[in-house]
This record gives sequence, structure tokens and C-alpha cells, in this order.
Amino acid sequence: MKAKEIRSMTVDEIGHKIIESQDKLFKQKFQKALGQSENPYKIKNTKKDVARMLTILAEKRSNDGKEKKE
Repeated sequence: MKAKEIRSMTVDEIGHKIIESQDKLFKQKFQKALGQSENPYKIKNTKKDVARMLTILAEKRSNDGKEKKE
């Protein structure tokens, strides 16, 4: 998922997407441990997506706090 796509989402949508991605990551790790994973490199991409979403979510929350103070 691209940063541009994430930035266009609302805070609630990003939070929901993070939960989905973390669940997906858990399933991918479980499949890798069982040796059933088709492509174990998907784990790396999913981790990066989660980190990207968490970063943008933190940015949005800090910007919302700054705007409310002004």
C-alpha cells in the first residue's frame, strides 16, 4: 500500500486497516512456521505496510491536536 493511499484515508479507516494487516501478518508468520507459505517475502512487505500506516496515523493525530489548539 502506498503512502499516498494511506494519507487519503481517515484516522478510523487507517486504524481498521492496521488491524487487518496485523492479522494478515500473523497468518503469514504461522504459514511460514508450518512450511506452507508460498512466498515468505510477503511478510517483509506486510511489516512495512503496518509501519507505514502507524507512522501516518501518528502524523495525522499530531496534526489534529495542533489544529485544535490554534
